[in-house]
Amino acid sequence: MSEKAWGGRFEEETNTFFEEFTESISFDHVLAPFDLKLNLAYAEALKEIGILTEEEFDIVKKGISELIEEYEKGKLSFKKEYEDVHMNIERLLYEKVGELAYKIHTGKSRNDQVATDLRMYLMEKRKELKKRLIEFMESLVSKAEEYFGVVMPGFTHLQHAQPVLFSHWLMAYYEMMRLHLERLEDFKKRLSLCPLGSAAFAGSGFPINRKKLARTLGFSDIILNSVYAVSSRDFVLEFAFILSLIMLDLSRLAEEMVFWMSEEFSFIELPDKFCSGSSIMPQKKNPDAAELTRGKAAVVIGNLFQLLALIKNLPLSYNRDLQEDKPPIFSAIHQTLACLKMMTLLVSGLKVKKERMEKFLKTGYLLATEVADYLVLKGVPFRKAHHITGKIVLYAEKQGKALEELKLEEFKKFSELFEKDIYKWLTVEHALKRRKVAGGTAPSQVKKAISRAKKELKNWRG
Repeated sequence: MSEKAWGGRFEEETNTFFEEFTESISFDHVLAPFDLKLNLAYAEALKEIGILTEEEFDIVKKGISELIEEYEKGKLSFKKEYEDVHMNIERLLYEKVGELAYKIHTGKSRNDQVATDLRMYLMEKRKELKKRLIEFMESLVSKAEEYFGVVMPGFTHLQHAQPVLFSHWLMAYYEMMRLHLERLEDFKKRLSLCPLGSAAFAGSGFPINRKKLARTLGFSDIILNSVYAVSSRDFVLEFAFILSLIMLDLSRLAEEMVFWMSEEFSFIELPDKFCSGSSIMPQKKNPDAAELTRGKAAVVIGNLFQLLALIKNLPLSYNRDLQEDKPPIFSAIHQTLACLKMMTLLVSGLKVKKERMEKFLKTGYLLATEVADYLVLKGVPFRKAHHITGKIVLYAEKQGKALEELKLEEFKKFSELFEKDIYKWLTVEHALKRRKVAGGTAPSQVKKAISRAKKELKNWRG
């Protein structure tokens, strides 16, 4: 049985099951490299106020540097009886430098230590997430360029609505991700605040230079209230929320891929290497990667709600409940990074069945809005034009005809304003070109959107 750092006021030895119940090293070991950097920076801060001598600091620095090297080589071993990453690091450092390892805990607590470690970890993961997001956005833009000019039926309520460029549809996901990227960038200023120096919750009793310590660890500033610093996990919640938003939109694209690949649609083909088959039906090719992305979105959203429930009703300041913040945020980050990579591969490998899409353009009366707009330009109020066009569609359905197959005399049954030029309006090309408003599906606008996106991505990369 190891001696506990807090064991001085206890007469009984810690119960073995209690040790198992309370340990966190099984998951917070990933914070080890950040905890090592923190201890090194803190030791230097203690040296500057005379708690450590120059010689003592050099010994501690050498010991921590050796531990960092050992961690990078996968040689550090952690033990559950030492509870968490902080006490394990202290034990490992003790084995190298003796009681100096205990000396560097002067004026700090595991409370401000873990809050700092976790922020440092999330700062690194934020950069990784940004990189993955940019790669995914690049795949969307590349695919939009590859299939520029291909027209698909657009949908509302999953019903055929109006023709739209496939590139425009894809670029909708680019816009979603661009806003997630901006959220991630804005989040940086709130994440990059250093709690270290807040100690247990009342602030350190030693005059360490918190601002210098923050800069050394890569933070932009310090948290100004020590109680808030150790008891809040709003930065974890915000990150989990951004991850959930990303996963929601990845799930929507995954859903579209699933039904686009179905026999009923057959709009796209996904690479064999990202699909699987059936153990009983030899003909099957299943879009499992997309389906799993859709499923993993539920995990990430669940992680967010787990964190929200964890923080609800927690009194200030620190409570041990906060130990449980790590598994859900670690899981959410892992799942989101994996899904971004998978969806990047799927989009990059996706092939469009142009002829199949074009076949669907002839069904569903996609150009009905064009007829209504035609009447508007003839002076008919839109609501009335909408009603007239609805009657024409109903008539065409009963006749088993497409709108462009109706004769001029048939159109005139509904309004004398129809002339031969109506047939110019009943083409997909005309419908697309008319939608040249900023953000519309006109080829000219979609070209601009792709060009703008490429410049934005270049800037984000920079």
